[in-house]
Amino acid sequence: MSLSHALLTSLAERPGSGSELAGRFDRSIGYFWQATHQQIYRELARIEAAGWVEAAPVEGARGGKRRFRILPPGREELQRWVNDRQDAPAIRDELMVRLRAEAVVGPTGLAEELVAVAARHRDKLAAYLAIEARDFPVAPRSREESLQHLVLKAGIAFERHRIALCEEAAAILQRPA
Repeated sequence: MSLSHALLTSLAERPGSGSELAGRFDRSIGYFWQATHQQIYRELARIEAAGWVEAAPVEGARGGKRRFRILPPGREELQRWVNDRQDAPAIRDELMVRLRAEAVVGPTGLAEELVAVAARHRDKLAAYLAIEARDFPVAPRSREESLQHLVLKAGIAFERHRIALCEEAAAILQRPA
């Protein structure tokens, strides 16, 4: 996946200015695909040059603010990308390597770090659950809402899994060596 596809998805959902996209990114897609605001603006310029989106000046706005919208070639690219065959993603997880290293060079104090990591995952889980309560108080009715809810539920499951993993690893690490 690339940032361009995340931005095309966001623009297909709703046109917006660069700052609006960055804000929406922070509140939704950004939970699953990280990008700085600078990266977002650079990528918007790139996909505009590719003819996938167009931008028009926002009337009355200062500083040259522009509103982006997806164009038919951008929708075609998004459809092409969605239909591409996807291999299972490779796992690159620093925590797993740190746990393996702890096994051969520990004890190192990693247990305390895992308590802090679990707390951060609890915070993110609480945020996801609040979003779910706000956006999906009843079962989704449309296909679009159902897919959006499914993505959120995947985030919820991931955070719960990470909390359980950190707690189990911390308990193992607190055993005598």
